[in-house]
Amino acid sequence: MKRTFVIPALLFLAASAIAQTTCAQSKNPVSTALRDILPGRQKNTVAAVEAMPAERFSYKPSADQMTFGRLVVHMAETNNLLCGKAAAVPAPKVEEAKDTDSKDKLIVALKASFDFCSDALANMDDSKLAETTEGFGGKQVTRAWLSLILAGSWADHYAEAAMYLRLNGVLPPTAKK
Repeated sequence: MKRTFVIPALLFLAASAIAQTTCAQSKNPVSTALRDILPGRQKNTVAAVEAMPAERFSYKPSADQMTFGRLVVHMAETNNLLCGKAAAVPAPKVEEAKDTDSKDKLIVALKASFDFCSDALANMDDSKLAETTEGFGGKQVTRAWLSLILAGSWADHYAEAAMYLRLNGVLPPTAKK
């Protein structure tokens, strides 16, 4: 009985010590986490958009939902807005993409937005996370809040793209073996 309790307790203490050491070593845990997450989210999201046949970019699952092309535009716009605000750098001046643009043009816009995120987040540090800036609807929010929304949006956008792909008989990138 004692050994049953002691072994898990020792494992827990060891894991806690490792976690504390890792966090203590990083002076910028939030911005480092965003930089670490970005390449995988970029790879999967771009691959999902590339996997959708061009003729299906006008597809929408229901009358109330956006087309796949509009989803791609939304992803690019959101990346530019949130990465700029979270990292305290101006969003790039880009030609406005339209959901009716060609698949190739929308992919270029999406890739450019992820490239901007990479550049913006490269110089981000956690010292500005408590600063406030304008968020959605003019609401004042912290850069920490925007960083959380950014990470969540990457996951949400990929999930939406994956759903659109499945509804069109296309296997999403992360479902392939």
